Amino acid sequence: MVPAPQPSTTHGVGDLRKEAGFWLKSLRKKARLSQRALAQEVGFTYYTTIAQIEAGKLRLQPDRCEAYARALGVPDSQEFIKQLMSYYDPVTHRALFGDDKA
Repeated sequence: MVPAPQPSTTHGVGDLRKEAGFWLKSLRKKARLSQRALAQEVGFTYYTTIAQIEAGKLRLQPDRCEAYARALGVPDSQEFIKQLMSYYDPVTHRALFGDDKA
């Protein structure tokens, strides 16, 4: 059984995923990495996976979060994951951390 997506009170799941993609893209650009270079750093076979994550069509897989943060030069992978969770799983994020985003 697949659980239903967790709705946000102000955004739909697709909107939140797009926001996450925009945030991830901004971090990638700040790190001066192409999608292809980031894909290699993280271990994705195809750079189009990065494009799909940034477009909000795919979620970043949890087992890739630390590598992704490291590749982007984010010093605190826990804060990276916490921020990502605020987009991908806002209900659980709110339950764990309150209303404020990371």
